[in-house]
Amino acid sequence: VQLQAFGGGLVQAGGSLRLSCAASGGTFSRYGMGWFRQAPGKEREFVAAIGWSGGLTKYADAVKGRFTISRDNAKNTVYLQMNSLKPEDTAVYYCAAADTAMVVTATRVNYWGQGTLVTVSS
Repeated sequence: VQLQAFGGGLVQAGGSLRLSCAASGGTFSRYGMGWFRQAPGKEREFVAAIGWSGGLTKYADAVKGRFTISRDNAKNTVYLQMNSLKPEDTAVYYCAAADTAMVVTATRVNYWGQGTLVTVSS
């Protein structure tokens, strides 16, 4: 499975961005999908996850209520809508796929996207 993430950029605090991750080379609907992020000097951390059909979602406490993960299995794409962005959201965001219902830990990830940089200015 190949994952390509895009949609990052520079935004002011309080603004919004929508990340997309397109998958190819596999049966998309069989994978739990997720987003992780890595800020400079920090370890990669879990952001959000979504189950096979999109009915189940899970969020890190830091983004709960501000970010929304969704998926379109017909388009082999997973999204991350990010609202009310804060400077501490600045990071490289990676999409991830795993052959499990929900991927919430990096060690369970089977496939990583290349990352897209999100920069939130204060």
